[in-house]
Amino acid sequence: MSEALDKRAADGDARRMVMSGHSRELRAEARFDVILSGGGLVGMSLGVALADAGLQVAVIDREDPAKVVDAPFDGRASAIARGSQQVLSTIGVWQHVGVDAAAILDIRVSDGKVGRRPSRLFLHYDSADLGEGPMGYIVENRVLRRALQARAAELPGLSLLAPLTLESDRRSAQGAEALLSDGRRLTAPLLVAAEGRNSPLRRRANIPVTTWDYPQAGIVCTLYHELDHAGTAHEHFLPSGPFAVLPLTDDEQGRHRSSLVWTEKRELVAGFMAMDDVAFAGELQRRFGYGLGKITVEGHRWSYPLSLMHAARYHDRRLVLIGDAAHQIHPIAGQGFNLGLRDVAALAECLVDARRLGLDLGSPSVLERYQSWRRFDTLAMLAATDGINRLFSNDLPPVRLARDLGLAAVNRLGPARRLFMRHAMGVVGDLPRLVRGEPL
Repeated sequence: MSEALDKRAADGDARRMVMSGHSRELRAEARFDVILSGGGLVGMSLGVALADAGLQVAVIDREDPAKVVDAPFDGRASAIARGSQQVLSTIGVWQHVGVDAAAILDIRVSDGKVGRRPSRLFLHYDSADLGEGPMGYIVENRVLRRALQARAAELPGLSLLAPLTLESDRRSAQGAEALLSDGRRLTAPLLVAAEGRNSPLRRRANIPVTTWDYPQAGIVCTLYHELDHAGTAHEHFLPSGPFAVLPLTDDEQGRHRSSLVWTEKRELVAGFMAMDDVAFAGELQRRFGYGLGKITVEGHRWSYPLSLMHAARYHDRRLVLIGDAAHQIHPIAGQGFNLGLRDVAALAECLVDARRLGLDLGSPSVLERYQSWRRFDTLAMLAATDGINRLFSNDLPPVRLARDLGLAAVNRLGPARRLFMRHAMGVVGDLPRLVRGEPL
């Protein structure tokens, strides 16, 4: 009983520390430079970037910070492209990830059918071709959340208010006001919606969205396998959708692990999820083969429907959208979090530049600069991921032959292959300073 009471007291102390903004108690009314609603991976990344640059930031999140770093909360892993890794490194987060990041040294893209060997015509990206180190990393989301929390605790300008919700907001020419679920009232020149696909702030601002559902769902879990993955990420296209096996670090017992992102027909997913671990692993083996030896599965599995969403605009009066509040793409290329981090880098640069010039952070000109910067990249990624999914998620023989020949052609053309590699690494285009590895 005493141990339980001691744990409850410790949890309460930790919660009070988080809700007080790490180093200071907040009054019933407090003013900030930016108020962020949503403390997920993208929202916390922006909060850290802005606080690292000297702004006073409040991050409001409905989730308990102690729970979001537990394995059962989120079993997904994120692909961190080179450009995204440079963002996280520059704002001081990557140092807290440490050895828990698995390097992507090779990417193998192939076509196939269930129970058959992959096509001999494939696309292979080898990091040695560029001589610049890993193309990116795979990191479990709970590791990223833990690293973001650790970095946030080092920044006195960042106040993480959780678990709380932003109950209502008022936005005018003079500024923005947020009323929290505990009764506190915060003010700032700008509100940021980082609340995900169903953003309440976006809905209250009446920003229209374009959306449609894919006839697919995603299945996510961690695989254990006999052979070392050697830093290779596999994207194996099946008629129902892509079947990705992404390298993770070995566990504490030295067992080899990978993260599975399996896209399947939505009506079949419940049946696969209901299987026991042995039967489920057998289905994975049928689809992937024995390239990593025998596959086993243990622990949690997650499934979620797949959809596309895009907001008609990324800002309103003293409000700006980032991450999944502004756009949601198919996970086929693992670019969702990378797209959100480019939002973070661009918005942080716009706001820090505005502060140095003495401009109002919530002025339409500042927010329009951000929208103009991000819109083309986002629409291009939406179109690319949707098009690739439609091209590969079918079994028409002429289409299958054409795409296999296309993969093989790109694989043989060195300059084209290296250009595609750099695009996948997120280091091509009009890049914000953070993506280039430069401080704000």
